[in-house]
Amino acid sequence: MKLKPISIAILLATLPTTAVFAGGLDRSGQSIQAFLQPGNYAEAGFTVIDPTVEGKDIAGNKVSDMGDDYYFPSAAIKVQATDKVSLGLLYDQPYGADATYAVEKSVFAENAVNQGTKVEVKTNNLTALIGYQPNENWNFYAGPVYQTVEGKVSLRGAAYGGTSALGGYDIDLKEAEAYGWLAGAAYSIPEIALKAAVTYRSEIKHDLDTVETFGLGALVRPTTETEVVTPQSVNVDLQSGIAKNTLAFANIRWVHWDQFAVKPAYLAAATLAAKGKAQNLIDYSDDQWSVNLGLSRKFTEKWAGSATVGWDSGAGNPVTTLGPTEGYWSVGLGGQYSPAANYFIAAGVKYLWLGDAKAQTGGNVVGSFEDNNALAYGMKIGYRF
Repeated sequence: MKLKPISIAILLATLPTTAVFAGGLDRSGQSIQAFLQPGNYAEAGFTVIDPTVEGKDIAGNKVSDMGDDYYFPSAAIKVQATDKVSLGLLYDQPYGADATYAVEKSVFAENAVNQGTKVEVKTNNLTALIGYQPNENWNFYAGPVYQTVEGKVSLRGAAYGGTSALGGYDIDLKEAEAYGWLAGAAYSIPEIALKAAVTYRSEIKHDLDTVETFGLGALVRPTTETEVVTPQSVNVDLQSGIAKNTLAFANIRWVHWDQFAVKPAYLAAATLAAKGKAQNLIDYSDDQWSVNLGLSRKFTEKWAGSATVGWDSGAGNPVTTLGPTEGYWSVGLGGQYSPAANYFIAAGVKYLWLGDAKAQTGGNVVGSFEDNNALAYGMKIGYRF
């Protein structure tokens, strides 16, 4: 069952598409597997998501596919500076949203102005790590996290009260930067490719300069600040050799979404005055849990493959109209080609059955989205130096 370090790295890298359409705004899954590779190691990759999210509005009108395609890159470098000290730098885009409702007869569009509800949220994460290995079995690591967040949202249609209410509301959340931290520990037995790692990431608080407009831009409010707190999370990574050149692996992830809310000042004031209750732009009611299980096998010195199954709980139901799905089930396949012992090219594909969800705004259900799916695929290049 003994595996060489390069074999372990190859087997674990065969499927780059991980937490691709998860609960809340979660995207990348925030893996640190690259930092836990033996020796000096670097990788770069990307994942593309093609979701189909359709449904019906409260009036029974069909809602065409509102889930936009998107992609996100990732990169990492890890250097074993001494026998006991390692350094790393990881880049990913952990959270995001991309959705556009078609201009059609539904409560999510305003045909008179040829506009549908739209959301775009982007984040960037840069994590610096230092690890201490007192012996070959233990690795303790920690480091700062630099993060940027920005977003734009347009609400259109009768679901938000039409243009006389929030159906003509726009918000521009300017890019802001903030810092958090990460800490974790890993235990391994290299001879049998056994590894267990627990990684905690702190929440990160952002104050974003915000411009809100009402009535399709007829009323522009002064710039304010909106607090956005990206959630704390815990990743548990497990792996073990189960046969010659064969690994079983698992990832368990928890994300603290149930207290997440975006509360722009003038949106809250407008809804409080109109409905007697301040409305959040985005919020979630439950924490997110996800589990991914898989097998990887090295077939030859140059070829390896993997298969995974996954489950994600979502972050509550009913959900925001800006992302009307609740979790998923998934299956995935990956393959890898290694032209030489020190580098590889990997590709993976994953199919997701997205959970049915009710879409709400202001506490009122305004649509139902069922029988939806997504296709994810990605590539990665890894190099040992």
